[in-house]
Amino acid sequence: MQTMQTTSFRTEHLSVFYGQYEAVKNISLNFPEQSVTALIGPSGCGKSTFLRSLNRMNDEISQAKIKGRIWIDGVDINDPSTDVIQLRQKIGMVWQKPNPFYKSIYENIAFGPKYHGIKNKKQLDEIVESSLRKAALWDEVKDRLKQSALSLSGGQQQRLCIARALSVNPRILLLDEPASALDPVSTSKIEELIVELKKELSIVIVTHNMQQAARISDYTAYFYLGTLMEHNETEIIFTNPDNAMTQEYISGRFG
Repeated sequence: MQTMQTTSFRTEHLSVFYGQYEAVKNISLNFPEQSVTALIGPSGCGKSTFLRSLNRMNDEISQAKIKGRIWIDGVDINDPSTDVIQLRQKIGMVWQKPNPFYKSIYENIAFGPKYHGIKNKKQLDEIVESSLRKAALWDEVKDRLKQSALSLSGGQQQRLCIARALSVNPRILLLDEPASALDPVSTSKIEELIVELKKELSIVIVTHNMQQAARISDYTAYFYLGTLMEHNETEIIFTNPDNAMTQEYISGRFG
């Protein structure tokens, strides 16, 4: 396994427990800036649990317990003094199934900035347009911003959710299988968007699609039964992995 440069966003000996069950086991992983890291592995291997821990979404699960550290800019996000709302502004998340609010397209994007204190209409208009442009959705919705977000197609809804996350200027974006429920055309648009967004953000994505991981990620981490089996540059993982189990998984022999 390649030793990678320590970065401003990383985990150190991170374990996640649900009661007595250890779902994620002692994982240390770096997330370089302006790059995409793909988390791959069979279902139930801890990828999504690990991802949710990166902005403390596991706080919402009563039996979840974290050991180890998650560092961003030298601060452990699990420190009791951490402002979780500010943390989730810095580290955004988009889920597998699109979850737009029962509001207009405009209000979906403006919600976060309003919550964080922005009230000026002109400023909100600029944020809405900028966020939708970054999500490659502006041209499709600019003439119907007052319509319900639920009127959009599934692929458009997912890009709306990405735009909503971008509206509060995160540095890091966590994506939990963002294209798994979408058609091939919508999936392609999401992938193109991820490649474009990494010019500004660090992105961590869970995916079961090996071709997708190979196409869009710079680094790949292979999980198995809660353990990080291998982490390296994506090209190396897919052409010359160190671990035989990694080779078997990416070649479709199991999982």
